[in-house]
Amino acid sequence: MKASVFYGKNDIRFEEVDKPDISDKEILIQMKACGLCGTDIHKITEELVPAGSVLGHEYAGEVVAVGKEVSEFRPGDRVTGGIHVPCFTCEQCSRGHYTLCPEFKKTNIHPGGFAEYIKLPEEHVKHLLYKIPDGMSYSKASLAEPVACCIHGQKAVGIHAGDRVLVMGAGPIGLIHSQLLKNKLVKEVVITDVSDHRLNHAHEFGADVTINAAEKNLETYLEEQNHPGFNVIIIAAGVSALLPQAMNVLKRGGTVICFSPFTMKPSVEIDASMFFHDEKSIVGTYSVSPYEFEEAILAIQKGVINTEALITHVMPLSNLGKAIELTQEKTENVLKIVLKNE
Repeated sequence: MKASVFYGKNDIRFEEVDKPDISDKEILIQMKACGLCGTDIHKITEELVPAGSVLGHEYAGEVVAVGKEVSEFRPGDRVTGGIHVPCFTCEQCSRGHYTLCPEFKKTNIHPGGFAEYIKLPEEHVKHLLYKIPDGMSYSKASLAEPVACCIHGQKAVGIHAGDRVLVMGAGPIGLIHSQLLKNKLVKEVVITDVSDHRLNHAHEFGADVTINAAEKNLETYLEEQNHPGFNVIIIAAGVSALLPQAMNVLKRGGTVICFSPFTMKPSVEIDASMFFHDEKSIVGTYSVSPYEFEEAILAIQKGVINTEALITHVMPLSNLGKAIELTQEKTENVLKIVLKNE
């Protein structure tokens, strides 16, 4: 079979690799669509994975072979799922913190989703594989993983109808958050970014107000609008400098959700007195538990997520390198790129 294989930040090769064999409790799927995630781009451009790696985790495909002990799925089933599975028995799992399970990141699919075929181990077959509803395309279904991550993130804090919410970052994740928020009937969704073309799209995805953060200071905006501040702020961009900015425009008693990894310059200064006097809080959120996938699939099926507008580019699996270039050039109206195996 063929896969798009990482050898360096400017060296992605579409080449022959071994097709996985499956055991009695495993499944082989033919990948049909796999979304290009910011995490994939970061790992490739920063060369954070070994040469020879196959990335991709936002996958959807067709079951083509099942082990003889597998009864839940059969060839021809259309499926999507995740990549990390908790053990369900440790202390973290018993508290519902499945993404903090020590076994969570030790589990994975083989190879990644940027391959023609993917092997799903026993734990994935049992806990993290879901049938795609009739009528839903593979491209749409590949969005289940990022939508599930956003649902998981919003569960980290109580979001109520009537809340004012700021989303910092108008990339695919920020735009998914915006749509989920509007579905919760929040009073206001404000989205900030430094890209005008992304902000121009944001109103299609539920934003009431958009602000170019390179041109308008948030605190100045609040003063000009006599705005009370935000109950919840979601940081959906990996820029650590956004954290102190968020704390300054957060209402008393509000919460900042850190949805992105702050890998570049992660140290920031924050006025710690806000935690005491204003009861402000910061929470982190990572990945997705098995329990958000069905919610995500339902949200896509019901049209809560505008998949047609979000997926701006569909490209062949062999064009992974070109897809990454498009996201970095920022010359086209690129939001979400899905790679298809045709």
